[in-house]
Amino acid sequence: MREFTREKRFKTRSEAGTMAISATIAEILTAPRVVVLRGELGAGKTTLVKGWLSVLGAAGEEEVTSPTFTLVHQYHSLKGPVFHLDLYRLETEKELAALGFEEMAEEPGALVLVEWGEKFPSILERADAEVAMAHLEGDERSLWVRWRD
Repeated sequence: MREFTREKRFKTRSEAGTMAISATIAEILTAPRVVVLRGELGAGKTTLVKGWLSVLGAAGEEEVTSPTFTLVHQYHSLKGPVFHLDLYRLETEKELAALGFEEMAEEPGALVLVEWGEKFPSILERADAEVAMAHLEGDERSLWVRWRD
């Protein structure tokens, strides 16, 4: 796997804080990018995506839901397509290929946000960045953003 060359850490104390931090992350990680979103269930990955898509003008906060059962949601921003994938339920690279991940990643100007992407070596190899989220005390979360220039 290629190494990340840059990193930044954040801490948030609320859902609103996570949404606010997403604006900074969206500025750092401009498309085209494949971004792996790491974190246990309930860490705030979808909340981060809500804020990110809102900043990009791709969707309002209320329009963004986890694609746990549909596996992928597609949005359109002024900068290009945005794909939000949740691979929690997938088990094999073959299932990932059938989903069309490579085609999404190759689409001009695309931003591909992948929850549970760390399960798949092909996504980790392709990833331009990752955001790792972790629970701290109470509603606090830490976010560790790593990317390549």
